[in-house]
Amino acid sequence: MTWSAVLLVTAVVWAVSVIRSVRLRALVYSLPLPMTLALVTTEYRVDGAQMLGVLGLNLFFVTVAVTHQRWRWPILLADVAGIAVYVALSAGLLAVDIPFEVALAGTLVLWLAAILWLRRRARQRGASVEEAAAVAETRPDGLPALLKLVVIFVGAVLTQLLGAVLRGMVVTFPYSGVLVAVEARRQLAEFSRHFARNSLALVGFLTAYHYLQDVSSAAALGAGWGAFAVVAAALHLPLRPRQVAHARAASSRPPRASRPATEPQTPTGLP
Repeated sequence: MTWSAVLLVTAVVWAVSVIRSVRLRALVYSLPLPMTLALVTTEYRVDGAQMLGVLGLNLFFVTVAVTHQRWRWPILLADVAGIAVYVALSAGLLAVDIPFEVALAGTLVLWLAAILWLRRRARQRGASVEEAAAVAETRPDGLPALLKLVVIFVGAVLTQLLGAVLRGMVVTFPYSGVLVAVEARRQLAEFSRHFARNSLALVGFLTAYHYLQDVSSAAALGAGWGAFAVVAAALHLPLRPRQVAHARAASSRPPRASRPATEPQTPTGLP
């Protein structure tokens, strides 16, 4: 990646670091900015391996979340484990020729299965997860904003060196994800769940780009970003207003007054 890509990765991660909402953090991170730069600055094409690379992004965050939160590994060591898993997956994907349609179908099936499993698990865990996430969102990260910017820039330079050896899988390499995982370390499980949902928009981006990349790169990128916007809107706009309206209605509804079991009645025939 070029220095402009490093600067963009730095800007994305810094923006994520100052956002408190986990949902908004995941949405900003899912923007295909590093993918766009990788496609513009290299000659790699989007094929089946790159489509499955979206699953690799999710697997990266799952690995970091499990090793850091459940196994209590330091966050930097958990990041290394996530990178190792992604690199191993990339090596396997690049070793075989995967038709794009097969990769797309497999990705969609696995995405739907993961979303259904995550929703079922969220219902089983109940409201305690949301309460813990709300507390984590309001907790300060500790580092001043300018110091964060310097650390993120140094990390972006180091991670781009590893991405240079991944060939075609450089398109979906989690450049900013390595640093975002550090910033979102207190909310990794919640962040991973929201990113898994948003990753369907990345599938739309890569699909549109794949089918127009032989026409022109500009047309492919325009169609890719258009597909990303449409899918992201479908994922967020219809559901969020209803949830907010329902929550406001529930909070503003007055409590129902208790009525006595029997009401006194006036005897008939008396004035």
